[in-house]
Amino acid sequence: MKAPGGPGVSPTWTSSAKDMIGTAIGTSRLWFTVGYGILNEVYFPRIDLPQIRDLGFIIADDKGFWVEVKRNFDYAMTTPGPGIPAVQIVHRHERFEFTLRIVPDPDRDVLLIECNLSGDAELKAYVLLAPHVGGNGTQNSAEIFSDRDRQTLCASQGPFTLALAAADAVTQRGAWLRTSTGYVGSSDGWQDFSANGRMTSTYSATDAGNVALMGELGSRHAVLALGFAGSNESASTLAISSLLHPFERVWRIYADAWQDWHKRNVDMRSFPEEFGDEIRVSAMVLRTHQDKTYPGAMVASLSIPWGNSRDDMGGYHLVWPRDLVESAGALLTLGAQREARDILRYLIATQLADGHWSQNQWLGGNPYWQGVQLDEAAFPVLLASRLAEKDWLGGIEVCDMVRRALAFVALYGPSTDQDRWEETPGINTCTVAVAISAFVCGAPFLPDEERRAVLLLADDWNARIEEWCTAADTDLSSRYGVSRYYVRTAPQRVIEEASAIHDRVPVRNHEGMFEVDASTLVSTDPLQLVRYGLRTPDDPIMRETVTLVDAMLKTETPLGPGWHRYNDDGYGEHEDGSPFDGTGRGRIWPLLAGERGHYELAAGREAEALRLLRTMCAMSGRFGLIPEQVWDAAPIDRANLRPGRPSGSAMPLVWAHGEFIKLAASLQMHQPNDRPEQVWLRYAGKRPRITCAHWTERMPVSNMPRGRPLRLLFDRPMRVHWGRDDWQEVSDDATKPAFLGLHVAEIPAERLANVNAIRFALQDTASGRWSDGDRMIRIV
Repeated sequence: MKAPGGPGVSPTWTSSAKDMIGTAIGTSRLWFTVGYGILNEVYFPRIDLPQIRDLGFIIADDKGFWVEVKRNFDYAMTTPGPGIPAVQIVHRHERFEFTLRIVPDPDRDVLLIECNLSGDAELKAYVLLAPHVGGNGTQNSAEIFSDRDRQTLCASQGPFTLALAAADAVTQRGAWLRTSTGYVGSSDGWQDFSANGRMTSTYSATDAGNVALMGELGSRHAVLALGFAGSNESASTLAISSLLHPFERVWRIYADAWQDWHKRNVDMRSFPEEFGDEIRVSAMVLRTHQDKTYPGAMVASLSIPWGNSRDDMGGYHLVWPRDLVESAGALLTLGAQREARDILRYLIATQLADGHWSQNQWLGGNPYWQGVQLDEAAFPVLLASRLAEKDWLGGIEVCDMVRRALAFVALYGPSTDQDRWEETPGINTCTVAVAISAFVCGAPFLPDEERRAVLLLADDWNARIEEWCTAADTDLSSRYGVSRYYVRTAPQRVIEEASAIHDRVPVRNHEGMFEVDASTLVSTDPLQLVRYGLRTPDDPIMRETVTLVDAMLKTETPLGPGWHRYNDDGYGEHEDGSPFDGTGRGRIWPLLAGERGHYELAAGREAEALRLLRTMCAMSGRFGLIPEQVWDAAPIDRANLRPGRPSGSAMPLVWAHGEFIKLAASLQMHQPNDRPEQVWLRYAGKRPRITCAHWTERMPVSNMPRGRPLRLLFDRPMRVHWGRDDWQEVSDDATKPAFLGLHVAEIPAERLANVNAIRFALQDTASGRWSDGDRMIRIV
């Protein structure tokens, strides 16, 4: 009989606060997550495609007593060792002890769960499975399927099907006593227990909707097999085949493979001995987040922030080029060269025609969000450079990728549509630091003449950072006793008019349109200027910015200090602890403690850097998974929020684990591990002089130094009609094909001698169309 009550309530995901994640070192194409002592999302056949919401258990006596184990909150977890993602969970209750062991079958697309119930002999275990086949829970159909002489619980949507089989752990015979399907919120197994105190329904199928499956186990020591394929028959065959292996044998093979991976890929001599366990966990996190169909693709997190309050199709199981390169840097730090090379290959394969990368994307390269972030166009150049510097490219040809990426950065920057937090447009110090470093590190891949031209452009941008990105004599200056400081993001208009530093800029994740004076926004982003060797930690503006950052963004917790991304951040739980729902209040990011640790290390304060690394450890979850954010206010017990402990944001955040690895290695090296050597050799933290000025349509500078040439850069042939001062001695200069495939008109320094300004107009050579209005550059 079909279940009533379709299509069910609106689906959600589970909490993003994971206890553990894992995958097999083998051909199996599935990934699992664990939270609140039960199985959460399982991903198949790619790491960007979750197929279930969760798989949990009810313990009941068929007389009215029942407990859902994930709500019991009394459980302990162990693994065979740090960084070995084979999970044993023991749930304790006054009437029972319920032990689970979770491990993927290394040879099949099957997840195995051993269940062992002890205690009161009247109790039985019931399995609750919430499918989200195909990545959402709205159009799943469910069926109790008879596969020859065995029953399996099946759900399907489109090309994907799952099958849950059960067997006695000793005899390997089928273990289902009763089974049922239902619609979530009306006829599912949990509703049955809630209404009746026991299992009373045995529905055989559902139509499409938000469905659930339940099975009563006839064995107190059973093994479940959750298999994935394209039909009921094929998924059931995989699941049942896996059950015909002794569970202990699969557990040992899986754990041994992970032990061997650590030995081959993690050189513990590169890290302080104190952090060995957390390094292994972080290495496991990086390895687990790699896909097997698309080698080199890594998602940002096997979690969906505040997933138990929403049905977000994307979550964090998407590829962000920035996170991917940051992870590649950590893999190189570990010694995993092959994985880092695969990342570079993947990035080259997914580079867009104009040279940049999508804001984020599915594994196959299809974009998800549509923003453009300048640092994401620059980061892959830094990865190519680091591999080349160590002679680790392994035959990968990178010159074409580098040229196209640098051309995009040159024409599109220094302003970005979105900063690294995917929000405010303008000129951001972190983004600019990455872009300038990409110019310097990408230059060696270019012919000599192009190399010189790109380095001159890098110098020009670097010399103007303070002109564009600092504010002085503001209310913040008076309140905190600082004179000049870096702002979070300067409006693009500061390139033309310095007073635009007070223009209003948008701040996301607030009700309605929320805009503030750009000079009032402060962030931790300027620290990247020190980390990449563009400024020294004792630079006066940097010191005053750090003073301001600590006064406005730092919060002390019982586990150590933490920093918010910027003031007025709205990405986090509300004050009452309710989930982020498009608005909220930003919380502390452990990642930022790592970034601050690199600053302290650069400043020679190794003890403080060490303290911050310990803080990152302390703020992790029970098995070392580092969250995106931790709670920063008074405890809220009903929401499980405590100061310094993980919030409902993404956990683990792969980027944070990469930062932990790099800071640990940096302490061993006594300098920032990922500081680009070529950038340091060129600048050594000092602001350069401008030896050639540049103008682009995205960088319409209003001034240039006297005695320097001027280059105007375009993506197409143009004519520059210009004159000295007030249109005297008018000239026409046509652009010529030049470096990076750009079209450049150069006005030599001698033609600008004794000139106070130049005025010019632009004509598109192909269309004959003139640009709107005249332009002026002052020579100072």
